Amino acid sequence: MTTLNSGGIENYLLRFLRTYEGQIQPLIICKGNEFGELEEEYKKLKNIHLIKMNVGYFDLPSYIRIFKLIKASDFDSVCDFTGNFSGLTLLAANLARVKKRISFYRGSSNHFEETFFKLSYNKMMRFLVQKNATKILSNSRTAIEYFYPHIKSDNPKFQVIYNGIDAKIFEDVKPFAKKDFDIPDKTFVVGHTGRYDVAKNHKTIIKIAEELCGKYEDIYFVLCGKGTDTHLNSYVSSNPVLKERMKILGYRNDVKRILPVFDLFLFPSLTEGQPNSLIEAMVSGLPIVASNINPILETTPEEIHSELVAPLDVSGFCQKIESFYHERTRLNEKNYSQWAKGHFDGDKLFNQFFNEL
Repeated sequence: MTTLNSGGIENYLLRFLRTYEGQIQPLIICKGNEFGELEEEYKKLKNIHLIKMNVGYFDLPSYIRIFKLIKASDFDSVCDFTGNFSGLTLLAANLARVKKRISFYRGSSNHFEETFFKLSYNKMMRFLVQKNATKILSNSRTAIEYFYPHIKSDNPKFQVIYNGIDAKIFEDVKPFAKKDFDIPDKTFVVGHTGRYDVAKNHKTIIKIAEELCGKYEDIYFVLCGKGTDTHLNSYVSSNPVLKERMKILGYRNDVKRILPVFDLFLFPSLTEGQPNSLIEAMVSGLPIVASNINPILETTPEEIHSELVAPLDVSGFCQKIESFYHERTRLNEKNYSQWAKGHFDGDKLFNQFFNEL
């Protein structure tokens, strides 16, 4: 892993390890030299061992250390969740003669400035992944098509395993009410959950909020996610349109209690692996207004694909939200909870990953 900061990869692995607690003896190396917000939750797991390392791009001493650790630990399998950057880890695992060597892609595009040097390094790492991985997994078809465009769809080395969700954790909760966030009861609340990141497209969310809050006095926006408070609070607090009607909550470990506050879930991402936040919103029964990128098309019912919006189309998003605002009976008609529970059943999908290990 890179860190244990709260994000899609980190939450996925935490849920998976909880499901198989006692059946796996996990050792997690954080290559970013830090743990993060989820450290204490990981430490609650039986038999777990966490290690911090500062691993750079050409950090041969660190990869020698990783090789020695793998060799000494006699692992049954090694899985690296850092996509192309798992190349050197899997090379070390191969040299240590680990039988199962897995790269698990959790994003569907490059997340770095594409300079000649970085693209060359990325290409070399992808070559090492192909040569040293016994299995290449992804949580979306889009990722495999992006990183390995020439691979045939029936290649047994590649497999898509979608994110699993334990729907029960969203059923037995004590939900917050709008008043808990100083929001009047009979208002229309548009919510978003996700860390502050270019990919999450918060700039477009702000533009949408400015337009709709300027037009309607009873529309509110609520944003949850690491970094949203530090990056957005100063702008929102100084904006006369948004300062009272956009609630920036920052990182929360109780999102399942906050989702019932929303009337509608907004998700205009520019790129995704497979969006846990969107799945959680659907499991909770919320209607969604989302972008039409391929990973979201994979994650949503086909019947709403024509209703999805281009990621930067502020006017298109506003029109979709307004249609729900004016016809609130449609909110219940767009409940895809049962569909999401069936498609992202945690027991079934976690078992697929467990079998690969």
